[in-house]
Amino acid sequence: MTKALDGIRVIDMTHNQAGPACAQVLAWFGADVIKLETPGKGDIARAQAGDELFFLMFNANKRSLTLDLKSDEGKALFRKLIQQSDVLLENFSPGALERMGFGYGALKEINPRLIYATIKGFGTYGPYADFKSFEPIAQAMGGAMSVTGFPENPPTYLFPAVGDSGTGMHMAIGILAALQQRHLTGEGQQVEVSMQESVLNIIRVSLRDHQRRGSAMPRQGNQLGKMVPGTTYPCSPGGPNDYVYIYAQPQMWPPFVKATGMAHLAEDPRFETPDGRWENRDALNAEIEKWTRQRTKHDVMKALGAAGVPCGACLDTGEILEDPHLKARDMIVDVEYPKYGTYKTVGCPVKLSASPADITRPPELGEHTEEILRELCDVTAKDFARMKGDGVV
Repeated sequence: MTKALDGIRVIDMTHNQAGPACAQVLAWFGADVIKLETPGKGDIARAQAGDELFFLMFNANKRSLTLDLKSDEGKALFRKLIQQSDVLLENFSPGALERMGFGYGALKEINPRLIYATIKGFGTYGPYADFKSFEPIAQAMGGAMSVTGFPENPPTYLFPAVGDSGTGMHMAIGILAALQQRHLTGEGQQVEVSMQESVLNIIRVSLRDHQRRGSAMPRQGNQLGKMVPGTTYPCSPGGPNDYVYIYAQPQMWPPFVKATGMAHLAEDPRFETPDGRWENRDALNAEIEKWTRQRTKHDVMKALGAAGVPCGACLDTGEILEDPHLKARDMIVDVEYPKYGTYKTVGCPVKLSASPADITRPPELGEHTEEILRELCDVTAKDFARMKGDGVV
């Protein structure tokens, strides 16, 4: 079956999460993603926490090529690859590729059609351009931590990787846009995404609220706006994740009351209007908790969901891995990797009707090196054996 990005070749020089997550999406869509790694070492994520599981979660559907870019022969082979590629994706420290002679200007001369995609913590210009960043730094500098958590607690780190994977998704959009423009003009360009700005883009609602208030947004815990119900509620049997989130807009109040069987709430003048429910939220939330505590989170979700009231069980990571809905949509899939065995990972969240994504296992370090060099660089078996002995590959 033809894939959306068939015929597009991507050189993935990235490591850890932001870049690999971007390249994996392109690979899911059918691009030939060649993960370029250092001989004998590879992506630093291959050795995180003592196993390769972090690496495996972000590098499905790719081919692995090892190449020593400090050697003259390695650099020559890299230039040949660039001549035949559509996208170069990199997230090195600021200035690292330029010092190697592989900045955008140099590679553009080799291949004017190249999309040069660069991920940096703070971009390539501006006062912070030389600063390094990681996920929590991006969250802090992008404003996410300041509006997360409860008001009595410090700014709180989000475990969902809005700085890393969020940046990867923004970069995937940028690459696809640049490829479309190249289709019209015949020329490539540089695409730049910063981690700070990706987080900033995601928290724009908080920036709206700041302007309404005229001051910094306070942390509000789990409460979303002045809506009741509009927060988390505890459920049976009372475990650490036995909660549901219920969010009933004003027009959903009557079906909420009907679905819960709490007719007395509709008869209480304190709860007659949205403003009244907000002003008396402590009393109302206490009534709602009495009802939710008698039921499991899944029972609450099904009862309210059937009534058209938005409600979601707070699923823990184990429940996510076994969720029947996610499995039915191929969002939790089993993959077999030689050194690790079977592990579970996420599928492609973007569903294309004409070319659904197939998830294939990530590559072992250097698994496709000879195959790629013979295919694209006319390297003979004899030359490959010599280069391997010399540590070039």
